[in-house]
Amino acid sequence: MVGIQVGAVSFVDEGTVNVLDVFQKASINTLFLATFTYGRGIAGRQVPDQPLPDHGKQEYDLDYRGGCYTRLHPEYFKDTVLKDVRARDHGDYDVLEAVLPEARKRGLKTICWYEDVWRNDVPGIEKVQEIDLYGRRRNQTCMNNPDHRAFLAGIAEDWTRSYEIDGVMWGSERHGALGTALGSSHGGRNSDPGRVGCFCPFCEQKAKTRGIDVNRTKEGYRALETFVRVSRSGQRPTDGYYVQFLRILMRYPEILAWEQLWHDSLRECYNLIYTRVKSAKNTVQVGWHIWHTNSFSPFYRAQQDLQVLAKCSDYLKIVIYHNCGGERMADYIDSVQQHICGDMNKDEALAFHYDVMNYRERSYDQIPFTGLSADYVYRETKRAVEGAAGTATRIWPGIDIDIPTRLNHSRSTPQGTRDAVAAAFRAGAHGVILSRKYSEMRLANLQAAL
Repeated sequence: MVGIQVGAVSFVDEGTVNVLDVFQKASINTLFLATFTYGRGIAGRQVPDQPLPDHGKQEYDLDYRGGCYTRLHPEYFKDTVLKDVRARDHGDYDVLEAVLPEARKRGLKTICWYEDVWRNDVPGIEKVQEIDLYGRRRNQTCMNNPDHRAFLAGIAEDWTRSYEIDGVMWGSERHGALGTALGSSHGGRNSDPGRVGCFCPFCEQKAKTRGIDVNRTKEGYRALETFVRVSRSGQRPTDGYYVQFLRILMRYPEILAWEQLWHDSLRECYNLIYTRVKSAKNTVQVGWHIWHTNSFSPFYRAQQDLQVLAKCSDYLKIVIYHNCGGERMADYIDSVQQHICGDMNKDEALAFHYDVMNYRERSYDQIPFTGLSADYVYRETKRAVEGAAGTATRIWPGIDIDIPTRLNHSRSTPQGTRDAVAAAFRAGAHGVILSRKYSEMRLANLQAAL
């Protein structure tokens, strides 16, 4: 399987036939069409302030909005308040109607690719958003909210029954309250440790059925919030940052129980989508996009047990973005070195994570400018293949082609792309997914993939 992630705008700008010609010259046999998102990561043209690629319209789509790039059939949305999500960036354009006939004629498979990214002005969104520690709505949807779950399953069933697709892939680039409080992801340095969730009635009731004390949980997360804020101010606890963090976890084991609750709820969403799609058409393949934080955070990786995920996964896209990975790992270290790794300098914190995550790259000062190596791709792919061993789940690493980095940082090259793809297959990958989206890729880097 050689796949590429591509949004509607590329076919609108360049023409379906022309785009598919480019893909077939690069030996691509599977399209991951961005059928639903309000984010810029998988849909729309190149993000503003990044260099334009050498194809497509040479301009930015500053009025991008997003939504569902296919027609909506109301019978699949009767159990959710999220009904008015049709994208209008390209008028009444339906990307599946436009692309599927030509793709099938060429023997290309098509997978509907959607992600957990929303806007605050989507009609009804306030009814499905998470509630934080202080009762405020978060700009994220609740995994236990029945209207949200009905939408996730309904839209997947719509695509499966209404079109001749080959698969569905959904991704949620989030973690629970613990990861959010710690900002333990790339871009987490300035996260608000008080904006953690979810504490809505659905989540609180579910917690009670598990015997989790909600009030104790909130008390624990307020203690964790104080720890993060004080640590970020440079005030070292008497016994050190890491010891103080462990002390809070030991005093409030409910913190970990709440984090487990969130991840269990995410997997229930996986199971719901999987079951709904398979009941509609058993031959349609279902899988998940596993966030890049899986390569950085031990907390997040601990939740990604591939033997468990395999029970509801025909395939897994494990994000192993090598070029932007250097910048992202450095950003992650910037975040956690403010608190739980505050007793170490940044290179020591990085070395600790290299040891724990089982790969070894350059120093903190170097990796934003060099990216991560093909050896990183090899190790992470091999780990994933071994993690899913004995199951029927296929491992399709996500390979970075021109994913934006800061302008003075590492950029994708043909040789880097070639080495990363070769490393993934050498490690036993069953396929690769060229990511994040065609509309930001340079053709030389794409053509170097195979």
